[in-house]
Amino acid sequence: EDRIESIYIASLVHDVGKIGIPQEILSKPGPLTDLEFSIIKSHPFIGFEILSKIEFPWPVSDIVLQHHEYMDGSGYPEGLKGEDILLEARIIRVTDVIEAMSSHRPYRPSLGLDKAIESIEEKSGILYDADVVKVCKKLLMIKGFHFD
Repeated sequence: EDRIESIYIASLVHDVGKIGIPQEILSKPGPLTDLEFSIIKSHPFIGFEILSKIEFPWPVSDIVLQHHEYMDGSGYPEGLKGEDILLEARIIRVTDVIEAMSSHRPYRPSLGLDKAIESIEEKSGILYDADVVKVCKKLLMIKGFHFD
């Protein structure tokens, strides 16, 4: 129950670091340049800096810092790998991808939930924690699921 609460709180604030990213980059309708993407990639660290000043009963700032890490070590900002990534961050990584792909973005229309599920399944065990993918897919397949 305690871990669930930590995931809930961290998921609410996982992108707070985007407050330090220029709006022109966040809402850019076309592809990002390498420089713009490197600026975007600083948001987990900015979020960590903000949240580390708040006393939580859970490692919220560490979860936020790690929410763009991948199981194979190719994520950012620290290139963590596998079990070095907090489970809470691994869960938020998968759900963040599902939400992003299923939502409209300034640079593309929604790709849909089916495409999002297909994407996480293709990279299960590579980029995403295989157990998290399995549970996420099961929850998403519940009849009537949709993002509010």
